[in-house]
Amino acid sequence: MSQCPSDAEITDVILALTAARGPAKSICPSEAARYLAGEGGDWRALMGDVRRVAADLASAGKIEITQGGQPVATGPVSGPVRLRITRDGAG
Repeated sequence: MSQCPSDAEITDVILALTAARGPAKSICPSEAARYLAGEGGDWRALMGDVRRVAADLASAGKIEITQGGQPVATGPVSGPVRLRITRDGAG
């Protein structure tokens, strides 16, 4: 993938990775960033964009953002989070 992926590319990767895990499991946002950055790429530089797009997907009901296994409200969230597909997003 490119160093500056579009929001659409980020969306596709987040949805593909979370759908592959199913609604009972989650991914770390860094998994999407690492995939997008490619081998040896600077995935940390993509984390802000991945988290922003994840928040948009959560607002649209496609995924849930969780902390400690519990869904959190979209918006600024500090600390480690996980992403999981919703049952609606999986269909």
